Amino acid sequence: MKLFVGLGNPGAGYAANRHNIGFMAVDRIAVEHGFGPWRARFQGQLAEGSLGGEKVLLLKPGTFMNLSGQSVGEAVRYLKISPAEVTVFHDELDLAPGKCRLKQGGGHAGHNGLRSLHAHIGEGYARVRLGIGHPGDKNRVADYVLSDFAKSDAGWSEDLLAGIAAGAPALAAGEGAAFLNAVALRTAPQRPPKSPRPPRETAQTAVPAKPEAAPPEAAVPDAAPKTALARLVDRFRR
Repeated sequence: MKLFVGLGNPGAGYAANRHNIGFMAVDRIAVEHGFGPWRARFQGQLAEGSLGGEKVLLLKPGTFMNLSGQSVGEAVRYLKISPAEVTVFHDELDLAPGKCRLKQGGGHAGHNGLRSLHAHIGEGYARVRLGIGHPGDKNRVADYVLSDFAKSDAGWSEDLLAGIAAGAPALAAGEGAAFLNAVALRTAPQRPPKSPRPPRETAQTAVPAKPEAAPPEAAVPDAAPKTALARLVDRFRR
């Protein structure tokens, strides 16, 4: 059994915030893979389903972001699973918009949701880091993450969520590289191959040019008619 956790803040007022991209990710998995309805469990919302034959539970903590660990900790204890069976989807300021990285264990890098998880289940869980970009000034971070995605973000965010849903079975199977490849195929599709250039001519491949046709010989004009004096001279020469 695997537990996929999306991080965000509950309530309609936060639904489209950048900070809620973790909620968006598990919502998309639930829809694309036919999970059961969301129901209240573990201080949050829980949906059950399977990915590639692996039973998976999706959890959206109903606590605010900085208390997410309370919900996840309760679920981990009840289900009797280890932190290694938990994968958390969260926003990442230090990644460019649309980028996705997978990490097992490590620090929380100041993320309030991860800080809370560390306190309740330790650091051994996996994280799917979803890039939302940085506002450029640390004093603007709080307003930035709690603001809705701009209309110009719709393209990359849709591709990212679609890629996550496509790669979810691989993630549940522990195939991290295959998961990231599925995401990359949506967020950075391969370009069509370029048309091959014609081969460069070499001394061996160059086709000899046809010899130009010789210009026609100039017509020799007929001799001018002889004068009467010339004809008289000819008579005496005979």
